[in-house]
Amino acid sequence: MASKADRTFEPERLRREIPHGAMEIIAEIAKAGGQTYLVGGCLRDLLLGRSPKDWDIATDLRPDQVKPLFRKVHEVGVAFGTLIVPWRGGAYEVTTLRTEGGYSDSRHPDEVAYTDQIGEDLKRRDFTINAMAWNPRGDQIEDPFNGARDLREQRIRAVGDPVRRFEEDALRLMRAVRFASQLEFDIEEETWQAIKTLSEGLERISVERIRDELNLILLSNRPSRGLLLLQDAGLLRLVLPELEACRGVEQNRFHAHDVFMHSLYAIDAAPAGNLDVRLAALLHDIAKPDTREERNGDYTFYAHQVVGARKVGRILRRLRYPNDVRERVTHLVYHHMFYYEPHWTDSAVRRFARTVGLDDIPDLIQLRLADMAGNKRKSSDTRPLQALLSRVDEVIAKDTALSVKDLAIGGRELMELGLAEGPGIGRILRALLEKVLDDPDVNTPEALLDEARALLESGYHLRPEPQSSETPSE
Repeated sequence: MASKADRTFEPERLRREIPHGAMEIIAEIAKAGGQTYLVGGCLRDLLLGRSPKDWDIATDLRPDQVKPLFRKVHEVGVAFGTLIVPWRGGAYEVTTLRTEGGYSDSRHPDEVAYTDQIGEDLKRRDFTINAMAWNPRGDQIEDPFNGARDLREQRIRAVGDPVRRFEEDALRLMRAVRFASQLEFDIEEETWQAIKTLSEGLERISVERIRDELNLILLSNRPSRGLLLLQDAGLLRLVLPELEACRGVEQNRFHAHDVFMHSLYAIDAAPAGNLDVRLAALLHDIAKPDTREERNGDYTFYAHQVVGARKVGRILRRLRYPNDVRERVTHLVYHHMFYYEPHWTDSAVRRFARTVGLDDIPDLIQLRLADMAGNKRKSSDTRPLQALLSRVDEVIAKDTALSVKDLAIGGRELMELGLAEGPGIGRILRALLEKVLDDPDVNTPEALLDEARALLESGYHLRPEPQSSETPSE
């Protein structure tokens, strides 16, 4: 949880937390006659007692004055005065102090002018907690907008006129909510009202930028806080209208909350740092509004996991998630309704492992635990799921074949028996896998060849194959 930032400013303590690489870059710029400041998120996080992920250094030197000071420099944003300096295993962003003109594209300033005044640079920033600067070679923080006070009082407040700040870059609407979620801060009233008034501006922002901010909300300590803020601000209907549609959708007697709140409680219970499971927890019941039927005075949601997997695939594609994330999350959603019983045979455990995939079972169980925690009425007894994990571990330890590639023979051996190249080979191999799932001792070349001969004699390779039950396509 975020610190309350109630400690006094202690320059010596903060200096000890700055990487040597950053201090050496600052020293090199100072030797060249430049002023340097730590700015933005790294200073904010230092003051909060958090570990900064990125280090941003601002200077009054121009980019062409900074470049000769270092052996290697990447010009990633030179049009805006930004360079990346690789140094001592780190990468440090060095940006020239600047002022900005209007934002006609709601993202980039129309014009940039360099300045020697740190106060002018801080005026262009989004929120007061990001509009502070500190020269680590001195003992004073530049804080013209009382960002340190807002840190102490746990408040997100726009720099200057919030309407103007959000009109410059509408992604700041999402960023305000993201910071409130990550830091567990409140949003100052005038800033909050501007967010609600200007929420439609988010439609001008690229999907990729919105997705990246959403990910940071979902990975925060309590994502439900950020998601509720998005909903209250009118932003959720623009980002995840399918989730908004779950509000007020009553569930059956086994759930204490509607689908919307159940989904929020589930994502809170999902493991921190695992975006795939958190996405699956948030979206696992997304098709319940589509599949709800009233029967005998209660509601059913038949096959909601199947419909949901397709729907989740479309959502993640719209939000431009990478294919591997989309495939993994839809796979988890499709399989989240499994029920393990202690009377499962070893063969049943092997088939479960084969269907889900060994690598996905831990995440699927985490999703199931999050689902259980989110419904608030069912037992939270996790022992059956832990028992399933143990039994799967036993399967792994026995080096059991769980796919065709694990069989002791392959297509070449079948062709040596006289089977022509074609789909019949795959049909026979899958039939042999079923034999091995029932009895792993059959997985020897001799035993499998005997089984294959019997299948060939019966004409099995010529029969139509049953429909596969893989995760449905979109």
